[in-house]
Amino acid sequence: MREIEFTPERSQYVYTFGGAEPAMRIQPGTALRLWSEDAFNFALTSVDHLPSKHVDLRYVNPQTGPFYVEGAEPGDTLALHIVDLTPARSFGASSTIPFFGGLTSTDRTALLQDALPEATWIYEVDTARQMVGFQARFGDFEVALPLEPMLGTVGLAPGASEVRSSLVPERFGGNMDTPEMKVGTTAYLGVNVEGALFSIGDGHYRQGEGEACGTAVEGAMNSVIIVELIKGAAPLWPRLENDDYWMVVGSSRPMEDSWRIAQLEMVTWFTEMFGLHAMDAYQLLTQTSLAPIANAVDANYSVVVKVAKSLMPRATAYDGLHEELRRAAASLR
Repeated sequence: MREIEFTPERSQYVYTFGGAEPAMRIQPGTALRLWSEDAFNFALTSVDHLPSKHVDLRYVNPQTGPFYVEGAEPGDTLALHIVDLTPARSFGASSTIPFFGGLTSTDRTALLQDALPEATWIYEVDTARQMVGFQARFGDFEVALPLEPMLGTVGLAPGASEVRSSLVPERFGGNMDTPEMKVGTTAYLGVNVEGALFSIGDGHYRQGEGEACGTAVEGAMNSVIIVELIKGAAPLWPRLENDDYWMVVGSSRPMEDSWRIAQLEMVTWFTEMFGLHAMDAYQLLTQTSLAPIANAVDANYSVVVKVAKSLMPRATAYDGLHEELRRAAASLR
């Protein structure tokens, strides 16, 4: 398997899905070793740094990419398998940002009240113990939490010459902020433009479901990703697979529409894998699915619908590609 390393210069970061020239062209079957900057663009390095004074909101969520995949055409499926995610710094940062987050008034939920207090938290990374340390800013409390790296953004260029901010999750993927985008996961994304033009970024050293305050433990990330191409069979919305679950991510507003999108796409996937009538798949999904909230704060809200493989007869998605990629990944770490 061909391996390529790529660390972008600051001038090479992109802040959109679509509208950017490819950083490079790659062949399917390539393993990429990538570095990506944190969502704040390395602007918050101390608890004394406040987003309103240090973060330039024009340049947040910098992406590494896009990568042009040879042979990818609209209607194809791009498969991205996450082999490894390793913090690229010894600390991560999180913050509360005025009028942003799940438990404050926002520009869309406009209420007559002051913003919540603005603050920054720095989490020290203990790589030996695989932990990150939380230290309270408004009291005397600390706790060590397990390091659980994930990618907040994985996405392709949208279709119809559309350009979307890297803050947005949609059917092209993007800023989904799901903790399921972790080591061992294969993401299946429908190709919209020639070459697919995929980017990754927004590394999180850990994040709870929902990303309640709007920021995770944000940090630069070293990622190893295998890129594969499936001709045809494009899913309408992002599908994820790991060893234990089949998953779909829906992103919209209001949140119940995100859930509906993911439910419907999972019904479709079940009809494909098991040959079920849509109504039977609907009934089966009703009794078996979990629906964690990925994010409740972004431009669209993202909900994951997932079903445990252990509950179902053995089946393979995309001719068993996930299992093939897991075997290939074992030689790369």
